[in-house]
Amino acid sequence: MTKKISGSEYPIAKIFSSEFDYVIPPYQRPYAWTIDETSELFQDLLDFYLNEQDEGYFLGSIVLIKEETKPNAEVIDGQQRLTTLTILLAALSNELDGELRSDFENYIREPGRASLGLKSKPRLALRERDKDFFANYVQKLKFEELLTIDSKSLSSEAQKNIQINSKMILERLRSTFRGNKNELCSFGSFIVQRCFLVAVSTPSQKSAFRVFSIMNSRGLDLLPTDIVKADIIGKISKEKQDEYTLRWEDMEVQSGRDGFNDLFGYIRMIYAKEKAKRALLEEFRHHVVGRIPSPEKLIDDVLEPYAEAFLIARKERYVSTKNAQDVNAFLKWLNRIDNSDWLPPAILFLAQKGNNSDYVLWFFKKLERLAAYLHICAKNINQRIARYAEVLEDLQKLHDISSPISAIELTDNEKNEMVMVLDGYIYELTARRRNYLILRLDSFLSDGAASYNPTVLTIEHVLPQTVSSNSEWEKHWPDENQRKQWIHRISNLVPLTQKRNSKAQNYDFDRKKNAYFSGTKGVSSYTLTTQVLNTTEWTPNIVQKRQKELLGVLTEKWELNHLESD
Repeated sequence: MTKKISGSEYPIAKIFSSEFDYVIPPYQRPYAWTIDETSELFQDLLDFYLNEQDEGYFLGSIVLIKEETKPNAEVIDGQQRLTTLTILLAALSNELDGELRSDFENYIREPGRASLGLKSKPRLALRERDKDFFANYVQKLKFEELLTIDSKSLSSEAQKNIQINSKMILERLRSTFRGNKNELCSFGSFIVQRCFLVAVSTPSQKSAFRVFSIMNSRGLDLLPTDIVKADIIGKISKEKQDEYTLRWEDMEVQSGRDGFNDLFGYIRMIYAKEKAKRALLEEFRHHVVGRIPSPEKLIDDVLEPYAEAFLIARKERYVSTKNAQDVNAFLKWLNRIDNSDWLPPAILFLAQKGNNSDYVLWFFKKLERLAAYLHICAKNINQRIARYAEVLEDLQKLHDISSPISAIELTDNEKNEMVMVLDGYIYELTARRRNYLILRLDSFLSDGAASYNPTVLTIEHVLPQTVSSNSEWEKHWPDENQRKQWIHRISNLVPLTQKRNSKAQNYDFDRKKNAYFSGTKGVSSYTLTTQVLNTTEWTPNIVQKRQKELLGVLTEKWELNHLESD
């Protein structure tokens, strides 16, 4: 058997012929093209058909494990295009009838010829999970049945993509050609005769993976995880490949495709402990794959435990006989922060010590405080990465509940800096930072009993930014400099779940409470706002006292209270 790599350009009529019998191996990712990629392909084909009378249209390349003299073709790269082209040809066949329909159906299914030893079967077999679904509804042209299925009942994202792409293509064919069979046939003839794919074939799996990696590291339609998957699965012995492929797929399905790719970035950070300098694929190979002795160990000891920890952290679903509710509450607050730099230490810790719920609770209380400090004090990405790298370094030493890591603790300087920001002009922070702080403070005041999922959140001033002459505000706050000192501080701010009311902002205190702060039922869902509603007047002394009380809550709950604020 020759080991050579061959590559030839074929028209679609040849690509979907008895010369090729395509199978999508189980380690490949699911069919992932959405309506965006599919509609773009359809429009490109249609535009070319309408405007170019003689030229051929190049659809790209596919990579196959295939012997030259046999039709069996394992698809290493190209399943998205082959699957979408099958849907397109099937939809086009569905709109034809008689001999025209039978003609185009031959590109979707091998009709079979006993004299040549050819059995009737689909020309493309998807992965096991979706193969029967695709064969039954698309390759047997049962589109009307397919479109009546409730998408929520479909068992995979691939099946949902097949359904929605089928619907879109059928609608586009009908709206473009309006039942004109001759025009439909002409468009179909253009696809099968003047559209081309380059098929790169080799009988060697190792060689096919190498071609695949080279082609797709040049920026084609794959994520780094797909290329790592090809590298890793390709190195596992044949008898174990199916098992490890299914385990890999389960991780990807649970995490979501983009989430799984993000996980690889977090794992890279756990190993590298520094900001990425090169592309994720290159860095993951260098920092992670290069340190693991075997592909099986990479999946067993790194990907699976870290994927499980990632899901716990991201989905806030820590499970334990005790402390679980409190741990998940801290995770909820961490997920409100506008960056995910805290995830690598969270993932590493959960993978190490996730079974010790007392230590888990201790750790996430400290991690939320550290993340809040970095967030509220506006540390940039380099500062955050450097700070979390200290935690990662500490986590890779011996530690337990009796001798916990120390790098996660705030230093005295960090505590001092945080208190200064908390006691400063909070309203001048970015919206994300001040919203986090205000809601976190409100949760401390409610002892965690409140839940926060407002569709609209605004942070409003009690003492308005503009004080009218002869108003009640001017009477209680005659000194403009004093107003400037307190206007943007935390004691003068309240959260509201309603849109801004520019007229109400300058109402006198009682009217403002009743018309603006109390909501439609005369109450507020926020403890901070309820406190203001229960206050009879809003004077400098009251605001100053409130500032001290609120700052005291923050310093106590975030354990910053070794310092005294002026």
